[in-house]
Amino acid sequence: MTLEIYKIDGTLSGEKLELADEIFGIEPNDHAIYLSVKSYLANQRQGTSKAKERGEVSGGGKKPWKQKGRGGARAGTTRSPLWVGGGTIFGPRPRDYREDLPKQIKKLARKSALSHKVKDNQILLVEDFTIEKPKTKEIAGILSALKVNGKKVLLLTNGNNDVVYKAGRNISKVKILEAEKASTYDILNNQVLILQKSAVEAISKTFSNKEEAVN
Repeated sequence: MTLEIYKIDGTLSGEKLELADEIFGIEPNDHAIYLSVKSYLANQRQGTSKAKERGEVSGGGKKPWKQKGRGGARAGTTRSPLWVGGGTIFGPRPRDYREDLPKQIKKLARKSALSHKVKDNQILLVEDFTIEKPKTKEIAGILSALKVNGKKVLLLTNGNNDVVYKAGRNISKVKILEAEKASTYDILNNQVLILQKSAVEAISKTFSNKEEAVN
């Protein structure tokens, strides 16, 4: 698969880049994508929700009234789950929602996501660029020139480009990430995936590395 490379002014640079078929041209495995996205979303959960049960609510140490003779229901404590201010029955408890996947499944899911983007014509290659100051209007101008303004966009850079990240972080629907840190969820959760030229090589390296850290 060969794609044209655009300049940041929206014109073609006249250069083309060959995308590796083993990464950008495989038959997508939707089940691997499902497992990876499910794992990613589960790993974002804090699992810190907590409600006090009967034995954890303060007070209620004394029997509120005698057992018999009042004509009312028996009660042993004001902290009963049946009372206002009492404990919660089967309330949420802190837990770990983390789900781990085999590295090969993670790799397959990312390759499948990238291949989906290529098949759906939702991938755009641009020349490597940076800006002098983290000005939002600079990135907004580039997106406008590429005719993707208003769309949900993921821009992948080669390595940490802090100036570009700061310039784009306040733009609605725009996310900027290092190419090697983009998860399957990140790759799919947009309308247009923009790759800097050198970011393609960075992605290829993540699949050749022995350790795979992203979903």
